[in-house]
Amino acid sequence: MSKTSPEEHFTREHYRVFYPITTRWHDNDIYGHVNNVTYYSYFDSAVNRYLIEEGGLDIHSSEVVAFVVSSSCDYRAPLAYPQQLEAGIRVEKLGNSSVVYRVGIFPAGDSLAAASGSFTHVFVARTENRSVPIPDATRQALSRID
Repeated sequence: MSKTSPEEHFTREHYRVFYPITTRWHDNDIYGHVNNVTYYSYFDSAVNRYLIEEGGLDIHSSEVVAFVVSSSCDYRAPLAYPQQLEAGIRVEKLGNSSVVYRVGIFPAGDSLAAASGSFTHVFVARTENRSVPIPDATRQALSRID
């Protein structure tokens, strides 16, 4: 895996998979744009959709689940309801029990992201609440977007 520059994190080519996001009225803050905390829900939704659809995660009964342990976001341009958006995701680092994602939030069809963030999951045994290796099917799915 090669190290990328912060500027690359804002380019569409940097990402492997995209999901549509429909902004909601309550995403806007008093200043008329999507509030900074809302981007984290976009990250969470895009990453978990990938894990469910491609990695076989059953959020209701899987023995292993993923907890967010770190997240950050850099902002380049404001977004606002009623814009259509896309979340691009890729894996930046795949460890034994953790994964670091890069997530870009793009105005639909744009080549540059309005925001780019880092999002880290640690996989844990649901009942013991302790870290465990990433399940094979999930690891394979994550390897496809590395």
